[in-house]
Amino acid sequence: MDQIPPGITVNAKHFLSGAKEASLEWREIKTVKHYTNAFIVHDGKILLGMKKRGWGIGKFNGFGGKVDQGETPLEAAKRELEEEAGIQAPLEYAGTLIFLTDDVEWAFHIHIYRADTYTGTVTESEEMKPEWFSASEDTATDLPPIPFDRMWETDDAWLPLLIAKKTFIGRADFVGPKDQSKPYKWWYGTVEDP
Repeated sequence: MDQIPPGITVNAKHFLSGAKEASLEWREIKTVKHYTNAFIVHDGKILLGMKKRGWGIGKFNGFGGKVDQGETPLEAAKRELEEEAGIQAPLEYAGTLIFLTDDVEWAFHIHIYRADTYTGTVTESEEMKPEWFSASEDTATDLPPIPFDRMWETDDAWLPLLIAKKTFIGRADFVGPKDQSKPYKWWYGTVEDP
């Protein structure tokens, strides 16, 4: 499992991997669609949004969505953050996730961004309900810990890398219908200089 999976083309150092069965093969990537996900990590806390509708309803995640035609991933991430949480932030690239599932024919290529500061007032939208969580067990806050039990099953592998400002890349192949899909093979690594 230390071997870099198909679809990952950067120099990366293995961090964590697994599979439901050792003999499982990676699914073939036929087409790719680009998406974004943005996170605010500020003063020992992280802003997540609880999805109120659509795919992932009831799960906590960052703020993001599809990259529209003519947009760069960074432009899309900034747009989605403002639409879903009502704030603007100086987003910086944090990592990439490649995600495949049974319900769609394409691979989700998710550009992950983070910022340490933001402007505006965090506001609930039709799609997301923002909530602050403690970004570290070592941070003394009255906030609850990150709700990994209410997130996608492999988020606990890469979110600590995002919080620690370690550029990462990962791939997770899921099986099952949409919101009930479960990971059957995953690989995460930190991006190394060429």
